[in-house]
Amino acid sequence: MHTKRFAMVLITLLLFSVAAFGQEEKKNFVGVKGGISIPQLSGGDDNILSRDFKSRVAPNFGAFVEIGVTEKFSVQPEVNFAGQGGKRTGVQPITQAPPGLPPLPPGAFFFGDFENTAELNYLEVPVLAKYKFSAEEDKPRVYVNGGMFYGRLLTAKTKTSGSSTIFLDEGGQMPLLLPPAGTPLPPIDFTANTDIKNDVNKNNFGITGGGGIEFPFGKNYLVIDARVSRGLRSIQRDTLANGNSKTGNLVISVGYAFGLE
Repeated sequence: MHTKRFAMVLITLLLFSVAAFGQEEKKNFVGVKGGISIPQLSGGDDNILSRDFKSRVAPNFGAFVEIGVTEKFSVQPEVNFAGQGGKRTGVQPITQAPPGLPPLPPGAFFFGDFENTAELNYLEVPVLAKYKFSAEEDKPRVYVNGGMFYGRLLTAKTKTSGSSTIFLDEGGQMPLLLPPAGTPLPPIDFTANTDIKNDVNKNNFGITGGGGIEFPFGKNYLVIDARVSRGLRSIQRDTLANGNSKTGNLVISVGYAFGLE
């Protein structure tokens, strides 16, 4: 009996909410935006191949549709080109050792002092819930948003640059010596552009959110948006061998939305 009463009260409240929302002015927009992404790969383990990556700068641009639910609340699906990845500099493992070096036991690496940038580009589809603190048409409107995103891998490359002698240790204190004189190996050029798409999961998903401000121009508006995202899936296919890194970035963008009748 109590369950039936609770259900009736819940249905009544839902109907009242729908009716109340229906009385508010709902607005729809379509827009474009673009800006910079500051991505960084973060590892969930201490794998020598995936740790110590820092931020890099990448493009982020796309289109969105804002679907009004109430005067202040809306749902905003987007389609974006999203640059992800990270950069590592200094002494690090050499994943593809130059020919002619002595063999190493499984799991061991030679080391070099060079720059290594992981460039991952995705087609991302976020779906955001958006709340505006003001609905006045002639004044700036501050908002917050948040939701989930799905990402489909487009390209994945590592770009290395610099030259270095070969080291036997991660600290760069033990250079590889040539017999019989025991002199260090001459510096090796590490400049390369390597496709790693087959080593990276094609699908990614995660959470995203932030906020911004809208500047009205009649029925349209200019928007400045800032948000952060965090991938929830490891990018590596083989996490045992290659580590467990997840995407993440800060995106700052400017866009323009056109009001729809």
